[in-house]
Amino acid sequence: MSQFDSAPLSAGTSRSFPGGLLGPEADVSFKPALNGLVRATPPEEPLSMPVQDLRGAPPHGPRPGWASWRVTLARLIAFGGTAAIAVAGYREMVLVFGDHITFLQGVLLVLFVLTFGWVGFSFCSMVAGFFAPAPKTPEGPNAARIAVVMPVYHEDAATTSGLLAALARDLAREGLSDRAEIFVISDSRKPESVVEEMAAISRLREMSPVPVWYRRRRSNEGRKAGNVADFVRRWGGRYDQMLVLDADSVVGAATIKALSARMNADPDLGLIQTMPMLVGGQTIFARLTQFAGRVYGPAVARGVAAWSGDNGNFWGHNAIIRVRAFAACCGLPTLPGKAPFGGTILSHDFVEAALLRRAGWKVRLDHDLRQSFEGTPPTLLDMAVRERRWAQGNLQHLRIFLSRGFTTVSRVHFMIGVLGFVMSPIWLAMILVGLALSANVLLSRPDYFPSTYQLFPEWPVFDPVRMLWLFAVAMGFLLVPKFIALFRAWMRPLAHNSGGKGRIVASALFEIVLSALIAPVQMLFQTRQIIEILQGKDSGWEAQVRAGQTPPWSLVLRRHALHVVLGLGTLIVLAYLSPGQLVWLSPILAGLILAPFTSRWSSSPVFGRWARLRGLLVTPEERDPPELLTAANVLGNRIAALSETSLAHLGEDAAERVRHAAMTPVFDPTRRNSERLNAISAGAKIGAALNRREALGFLTQGEVLAMIEEPELLDIWSRLPA
Repeated sequence: MSQFDSAPLSAGTSRSFPGGLLGPEADVSFKPALNGLVRATPPEEPLSMPVQDLRGAPPHGPRPGWASWRVTLARLIAFGGTAAIAVAGYREMVLVFGDHITFLQGVLLVLFVLTFGWVGFSFCSMVAGFFAPAPKTPEGPNAARIAVVMPVYHEDAATTSGLLAALARDLAREGLSDRAEIFVISDSRKPESVVEEMAAISRLREMSPVPVWYRRRRSNEGRKAGNVADFVRRWGGRYDQMLVLDADSVVGAATIKALSARMNADPDLGLIQTMPMLVGGQTIFARLTQFAGRVYGPAVARGVAAWSGDNGNFWGHNAIIRVRAFAACCGLPTLPGKAPFGGTILSHDFVEAALLRRAGWKVRLDHDLRQSFEGTPPTLLDMAVRERRWAQGNLQHLRIFLSRGFTTVSRVHFMIGVLGFVMSPIWLAMILVGLALSANVLLSRPDYFPSTYQLFPEWPVFDPVRMLWLFAVAMGFLLVPKFIALFRAWMRPLAHNSGGKGRIVASALFEIVLSALIAPVQMLFQTRQIIEILQGKDSGWEAQVRAGQTPPWSLVLRRHALHVVLGLGTLIVLAYLSPGQLVWLSPILAGLILAPFTSRWSSSPVFGRWARLRGLLVTPEERDPPELLTAANVLGNRIAALSETSLAHLGEDAAERVRHAAMTPVFDPTRRNSERLNAISAGAKIGAALNRREALGFLTQGEVLAMIEEPELLDIWSRLPA
């Protein structure tokens, strides 16, 4: 039998790679014999994961303590400062309008205070970061069993397997192969994607010095959260901790070791979230996001960590979780009603963090850990698709906002998520109301004597100087945090590692200008998303685009036609009625009018390479790639070359079918025929077919999947003529 068949975690072969992850010793890896005894999954060790009652009492957990003085001070700065800024903005705006505020002015006042307070919160949160404690990694023995869990759904199988192959070797180098395993949990439904997954992971297992397991669900109930929950319910008892990855993310073994040690040392710690660094961007848009995250992200993370304390948030991946705490607290209910507000909870990560915290478990963001990486959407249009689902998930949180037992800070995390999308229609409404006020002044005749017996006229009041100062302060709240983060980078090795002090400043200015052009387009995208959600439209569940290409002009013109029309229409009207307003609105109008060009050119890998060659938007991980990422690319290419297979190829290659059979579920003789209807009907249709091609034409997608997962059926199909 293969070592992969034994239950203990110590079954893995521990290896060290002093020559590096791609050194000569890296090829002397654990290769299970393909003799039919190799199992795709380990023996199940079930763990109860009850569905939570959001109106009932939370499950029993640790007793939460008081926040430290650092956390209390950080919250005072973040939230007290935001409140003070909002009040100051309100008072100044009232002075701008004078004593007699009209209806439109009142609406603008409310919208302005919300927007002013929102940008003020970003500033105050960053200032609070100066009080963030520096977490420490304890020393001492640690025998916690770790599962590295990667959910996949129609992904590039070779790329994800390359990430895991590099991680597996890194785990062995750090001495974790005796207590760490990799578990790929698939929700893929397309037969060709499933075949590619199984072939790639089969090669991954041969390269890996740690056990690698693979399970594909037959039902996609609950989407990603349901996928992870199924893993916990079937194999959760096998592990103490699980590190959850995304299909384009990875965490270095040294960081995993530190995370495990920190969690092991504190029995009340339920989840530790890392701050992922964006890597691998090729287009201008991806590189822009990547650079901003690398330079500004650490300061933002310090601020969130400072005021969150032990009441942090979960971002769905690159975090370590105490398995038994997660099982006891995080069984997600299905919300009553239809999508988009009912059904499966989409932004499950926020809810899972809140559920852990309401039971007393600590949830923490450790901002100091590096070697946490993830990819980024390649284009503006791809980002809009992702944000559509995120917007729906965050608005869903309004239904559970008042659930029993949630802490105040957990509710704050929910509201920050909601406002992150709702601020776009608020910003748009503020602009439109401001234009309506201007039109009202320009097109109406003021009534200086509203009262018949009035002795002195009432002059319209508007203080343009004070309004200009308010605008300058708002811009300051937006830009000063960036300049603070840039200054910190400029004074540290980050600037040198990003190409030098001059280039990092030039990159920051380039990022500010391009972000200003993109922001109005994102505002309209998000506004439309909010409207669609309120109209009852569901986002669906599509595979995410990881690698981009330049969209054709026909697509960008169609997607941005409304933006251009709005921009040009507003420009023409203001140029005729009030040219002075163009000074205020020129950045927004430029972003709308240039939207097709910005969208297309920022999606171009060619322009991305152009920026790279000129040292713009360069990050340290790009100039000196981490060994883990370099190994992932090389191993991914190697796996792609070795696992070039398809359903047609399986029919021709008997050796490949043996390899494939090792990745299929163990046949369960107790399984009822009612659960094998697809397999039974597939067998009948295959028996009636004259050749393989005709058989595939007879089979439904569900029947093809059943054939793929039952080696006997696959062998019968393969014996048909090609």
